[in-house]
Amino acid sequence: MPLTYESELRVATDAVRQAAVLCRSARAEGFEKQDRSPVTVADFGSQAVICRALLDAFPDDPVVAEEDSATLRQAADPDLLRRVVRHIQACWPDADARAVCNWIDRGQQRCYVDRFWTLDPIDGTKGFLRGEQYAIALALIVNGEVVVAALACPNLPMRDDATSGGGAIFTAVRGRGAKARPLALDEPAVPVKVNDTGDPSAARFCESVEAGHSSHGDAAAVASRLGIVVEPYRIDSQCKYAVVARGSADIYLRLPVRADYVECIWDHAAGSLVVSEAGGTVSDIAGKPLDFTCGSRLEKNRGVVVTNARLHQRVLDALREVGLA
Repeated sequence: MPLTYESELRVATDAVRQAAVLCRSARAEGFEKQDRSPVTVADFGSQAVICRALLDAFPDDPVVAEEDSATLRQAADPDLLRRVVRHIQACWPDADARAVCNWIDRGQQRCYVDRFWTLDPIDGTKGFLRGEQYAIALALIVNGEVVVAALACPNLPMRDDATSGGGAIFTAVRGRGAKARPLALDEPAVPVKVNDTGDPSAARFCESVEAGHSSHGDAAAVASRLGIVVEPYRIDSQCKYAVVARGSADIYLRLPVRADYVECIWDHAAGSLVVSEAGGTVSDIAGKPLDFTCGSRLEKNRGVVVTNARLHQRVLDALREVGLA
C-alpha cells in the first residue's frame, strides 16, 4: 500500500503557515530603505520555527536548509538575535537564544541520506524587502524523490482575479495532486492544475523581477524562437512555480547566469513537486529530471525548465536551437 504522508503534510503545512505569520510580523515592524535587518530576522526566525516543528514531529529526520546560526551569533547588531527570539516566542513561548540557535542549526545537513527535509526559509529576499512576492519552501525527499511539498506564498492571492493578496499555501504529495488554500483562513484546500496552452505563441513566460539568478536575455531569445509575444509574468521566488501550477503562466526558465552555476535543492524541491502534481513538467535544460541525490545542490543538472507539460518539448527544442542546451 503506498504511503500517504498525511502526518508529514499536516506538519509541513502548519510549519510554513507559522513561519509566514512570523515573516509578516518582522516585515511589519518597518525599516529604513537601507536596513535589511527585517529580512534577516524573518529568515532566521522562519528556519527556527520550521526546524523546531520538524524536530518535535520527526526527530530523526535531517534538514538541509540555507542558514546557520553562526551569522546570527556574530552579527554586528547585538540586538538582532534578541529580535529573532522575540518573534519566535509568539509561536514557542519557551524559546530562548540558545534554543533558537540550536533549532536553526538543525538545518546544517549537507550529505545525501534516504530521507530528509529541505527548506528555504525565505526565498526571494528582494521581493520581501519590496513588500512583494516571496516564499517559504519546505519539502520532504525520500529515496531521492520529492514526496511532500508545502510552499507558502504570503503575498500571493489564491487566484489572479482575487482582490487582495491574502496569501496562499500550495501543497503536494507525490501521486496525490497539488492543492492550494488561503494562508490565513481555515478553509479546505482546492485542487490546482496547469493550463492547457498548446500553442507556444499564446504562452506566457514567468521570470524573476530582476536577472540576478537567471538570464533574462537568454529567456527572451527562447521566447522569440517560440513566437511568444505576451509580456512576461514577473514575480520573485518559488512563487513562479505556484503561478505555473495554478495556470497563470505556462513556462518558467531558470537559465544559468554563468557556466559554473549550480542550483541549490531548496530553491526547487517544493516548487517542482507542486508543478508536477498539478500536471506540469519540470526538468533541467537538457530534459533530465532534477536529481536530488547529490546533497544540497543539483550537481547533475544545469538550469531548470518548468512548463505546463504540453509545451515542454517545444521549449527544450528552442533551448537547443538558440545554443543554450
